[in-house]
Amino acid sequence: MSQDLLKIRNLTKKFGSVTALNNISLEIKNNEMFALLGPSGCGKTTLLRIIAGFEYPDSGQVLINDSDLLSIPTRTRPVNLMFQSYALFPHMDVFSNISYGLTNTSLTKEEIKNQTNEIIEKIDLGEHVKKKPNQLSGGQQQRVALARAIARKPKILLLDEPLSALDKKIRQEMQIELKRIQHEFGITFIIVTHDQDEAISLANRIAVFDKGEIKQISTPQELYENPTNEFVADFIGEGNILKATSTSSGFEHPCLGMVSVSHSITAGKPVTVLIRPESINLTPAANGAGQITDAVFAGAKKNITVKLTTNEIVRVYADKSANLEVGSHVNLLFNPQDVRVF
Repeated sequence: MSQDLLKIRNLTKKFGSVTALNNISLEIKNNEMFALLGPSGCGKTTLLRIIAGFEYPDSGQVLINDSDLLSIPTRTRPVNLMFQSYALFPHMDVFSNISYGLTNTSLTKEEIKNQTNEIIEKIDLGEHVKKKPNQLSGGQQQRVALARAIARKPKILLLDEPLSALDKKIRQEMQIELKRIQHEFGITFIIVTHDQDEAISLANRIAVFDKGEIKQISTPQELYENPTNEFVADFIGEGNILKATSTSSGFEHPCLGMVSVSHSITAGKPVTVLIRPESINLTPAANGAGQITDAVFAGAKKNITVKLTTNEIVRVYADKSANLEVGSHVNLLFNPQDVRVF
């Protein structure tokens, strides 16, 4: 396991009566692609700005290699922020935009030229060096902004919603490119996003935020398969959230019946149940637990919507060849080990 590069300890930040960050703690490792994920206003950008030096916390510590990052002036921190808008200089060509960040360093003109050319080659911008930003596509502009941000070789690169301005196809291409560049340069990337698919595609680990608190930190797979609370269960991936009552051996639901599943909740308590769409099979039944209200072809699968007799809505991913028609009554079958109870 890599050494922790950045340590956040009991960090709190308030704006008037609003608590943007509420006593949060986390560690980010060397050469890690780490995502801060959550809805708008949850505190993730505030944390990014504190690391960058644009905000200062009310209490807590930020340590880089076990040294106090907060005591280092913003302009000399080993951290760089890539802005969402790219903020390229419109009158400069690609080479000049990238080399600009090196002009006030101790490097000679020859060293600046060599270092800039090395970055241009690694980020695959060689055929665009003489172009101005308005002659580049959105993906190319982002690569220029990324190249400029890593030119000074920061220990940490901060990216605030880096792909939000791109269309879907280019966004998917840039996800692959970001991972390649991060690996190529060996820099820790911290990415802020509200897009769960983006976080899952990019990050080694994800911190899920809500209302200034961290709800869970884990790998994308662990967050999807083993969410520790209802917020993460609902926020990560497609999930069916149902209300049930705990029993000594599992839970009871009016449509699903008695289900045996391990949990530590006292019997007779209201519980929330998570079942993923791909974990459910549907079988026709005249007096079934629900009725199909929608069936949409989606390539390799059908997206089926079932309305239970409790009026709860359940979404199911079925095989594209499944004979499941709108209006059919069905029962829901699933493996209890695929269910999470909160």
